[in-house]
Amino acid sequence: MTRSVHPVEAYEPLEPYPPRTANLADILERILDKGVVIAGDIKIDLLDIELLTIRIRLFISSVDTARKAGIDWWETEPALSSRAAHDALYDENKRLRERLTELETSGHHRHDRQKETERA
Repeated sequence: MTRSVHPVEAYEPLEPYPPRTANLADILERILDKGVVIAGDIKIDLLDIELLTIRIRLFISSVDTARKAGIDWWETEPALSSRAAHDALYDENKRLRERLTELETSGHHRHDRQKETERA
């Protein structure tokens, strides 16, 4: 029994580039720079009757990346932004002052009419 021996050919890797190692800081920087979306639905049915549906949408990114994506809800949420809380208090204060002025004005008119009735 004879065996033929073939010369060893150069090994060609399957991947065009060898895998790179990345540390946690590099991975986190890439995630924050590009953003990651994680989405999922949890649905609980009993005998074809939907009992509960939970929709999960998670967007992880830096603030700048989120702004580029049109997400900036934290700027207008009073619980998360001191500026938004200040603006909300300012708006409420303005509405209350307008209401107070309106009540005082209508009270003066009523008071003036009452005095005219007493004089007559």
